[in-house]
Amino acid sequence: MTRLDDLDTPVLVIDRSRMDANILAMAERMRTAGIALRPHFKPSKMIEVARRQRDAGAVGFTCATLAEVDALLDAGFDDLFWAHAPATPDKRRRVVDANRRGRVIVGLDSTELVALLAADADAAGVTVPVRVEVDTGLRRTGVTGDQAVGIARAVAALPGVHLDGVYTHEGQLASMRGERDELRDAGRAASSALVSAAETIRIAGIDVPTVSVGSTPGWDSAPFVDGVTEARPGTYVFFDGNQWRLGSATIDQCALHLHTTVISTVRPQQAAIDAGIKALSSDGSNRDNSFGIVVDGAGAPVAEIDFTRAYEEHGMLDGPAADTMRVGERLRILPNHACGVVNMWSRIAIVDDTEVVDLWTPVARH
Repeated sequence: MTRLDDLDTPVLVIDRSRMDANILAMAERMRTAGIALRPHFKPSKMIEVARRQRDAGAVGFTCATLAEVDALLDAGFDDLFWAHAPATPDKRRRVVDANRRGRVIVGLDSTELVALLAADADAAGVTVPVRVEVDTGLRRTGVTGDQAVGIARAVAALPGVHLDGVYTHEGQLASMRGERDELRDAGRAASSALVSAAETIRIAGIDVPTVSVGSTPGWDSAPFVDGVTEARPGTYVFFDGNQWRLGSATIDQCALHLHTTVISTVRPQQAAIDAGIKALSSDGSNRDNSFGIVVDGAGAPVAEIDFTRAYEEHGMLDGPAADTMRVGERLRILPNHACGVVNMWSRIAIVDDTEVVDLWTPVARH
C-alpha cells in the first residue's frame, strides 16, 4: 500500500470521496429539476472523471479544445459540445470529421463562420449541429439576442448545418465581489437574457431545442430559470479556492490540493516551498493577490499565512505562521483555479484518506 506521504512533492492530489460526492450531488440537483447536465471536461481532463460523471447521469460533455473532443471520442463518448469557434480551415475539417464519429455540436457567433462551416460540411456529406452563442454580460464572445436571430436564420437556410440551440457562458459571475445572493441574481439575469433570445428566434419560426447555460459560480441559479434546458458546470467536480470564495462550495467540498514541502525558513515570517507557477499555474485569486490557500490537514485555511509570491519552482509564504514552519515540513495548498492547475500535470494522485489508490493522467493538454 502506498501512503500519500510516500509520494515526493510537489504532487497534485484528488480526494476521491469528495470528488465523487460532488459529482453525485450536482447530477441529482439537475436531475430533480429536469435539467440536462453536460459538464465541461476542461477542469478534469481525465477520462476516469468523465466516466464517473456519465455514470451519474451526464448527457454528454462540453469541450474547450478539439484535442478534448478527440480524446473523449476515442474513449467512447459520442455526444459532445465544442464551445468554441471553427475559425480556421483545419478546425472546420476536424469538426466535420468528428461528426462522422459522433454528435459534436459547435458554438458560433457569426454568419460568416456559419457559411464556411456549412460549405465544408455539405461538401463532405455531413450535417453539423450548431449553437448560437449569446453574450449575457461577459463581453468575450457571443451576440445580442436580436443578432442571434440573424445567425439562426443563416443556419436554417443552409445545408450542412442545423440549429441545435443557443448557449451562454455567464463567466462574469466568477469576478463578482458581492454577497452570494447578488451572484445568484446575476446568474438568473444571464439566463433570462438567454431564454429571451431563444424566444425571439422561435417567434421568427425557427425551432430552438436547447437553451444551455454554463458555469460553476452560477450552478445554483442560472440553470433554474424557466426555459433553460441544459447546464454546463465544470469546476464543481473539484471546486477550488476561487469557488470557495464565491460561495459556490464549502471548504470541505474542495477535492483538489497540491502537497508541497518547506525548503527554506531563513527569513523571519517567511517560508519557501518547492511549488511555484509550474505546479499551480499563475491563475490568480478572485479576492486577493494569492497564488493559493494554505490549508491544514482537514482542509481549513491556516491563519496568519499568505501565499503571495510564486516563481517557476518556488513559492513564498508570508506571515507569522511561517515562523512555526520547519524545513522538510509538508503543507497543502488549495489552488485558486482547478482548471489551470490540472493542465500543468501529467500524473495526479488519487487518494482515499491517506492511501494512494491510483494515478490518473490528464489528456489533451496543451
